[in-house]
Amino acid sequence: MFTEPMGNMYSLNMGLILGEQFNYLIDTGLGSGSIEAVTDYLKDDNKPTIVINTHHHWDHVWGNHIFRDSIIISHKLCHTLLEEYWDDMVEENRSFIDGIVERCLPNLTFLDSLFFPKDNVEIFYTPGHSIDCISVYDKIDKVLYAGDNIGDTNDVIVQYIDTDIELFKKTLMIYSSYDFDVCVSGHNNPQGKDIVFRMEKNLLSCWERQNEKLQ
Repeated sequence: MFTEPMGNMYSLNMGLILGEQFNYLIDTGLGSGSIEAVTDYLKDDNKPTIVINTHHHWDHVWGNHIFRDSIIISHKLCHTLLEEYWDDMVEENRSFIDGIVERCLPNLTFLDSLFFPKDNVEIFYTPGHSIDCISVYDKIDKVLYAGDNIGDTNDVIVQYIDTDIELFKKTLMIYSSYDFDVCVSGHNNPQGKDIVFRMEKNLLSCWERQNEKLQ
């Protein structure tokens, strides 16, 4: 896991799976500066790197262009949203740019799931924080990468849900079906096996808080 501070707000996590056939980089951060530690780590590794965008939000995609010649995977909805909002996100959040940012969209999209059998890596659709969220499961090391479906702090383990609560419940049911020891999120500390239970417990209160703000 590679972690970068985001001003005084919180930190940003990027995951890296070193497979037998491919390396898998999960999210690309705030620009070319976010990726320097990753590329340095992989400088003596000759395997191709596959990039995975967990969703379309700016802090997870701005380093995509460093891997422009690689496979960049996202959900189909993520590609659509990036196509529409990339320039707006840069304009509204440019103070967070680290290094250089160039428009670079995913070049491989899917609807339900993808599986890389040689590396035992699965990528699957898990809407919740946003409608285009996907997660990654490393079966070898039993690590689940859940992106921003995990809240940014342990005090608010379920944060903002930009989808229907019933849809997010289905995502939590999917998570509970996986045998993982560690869950890596987009901004929080790594979590243990109890993360799904804790999220289920806090889901209703999060939804009520969110609706109160909207009223």
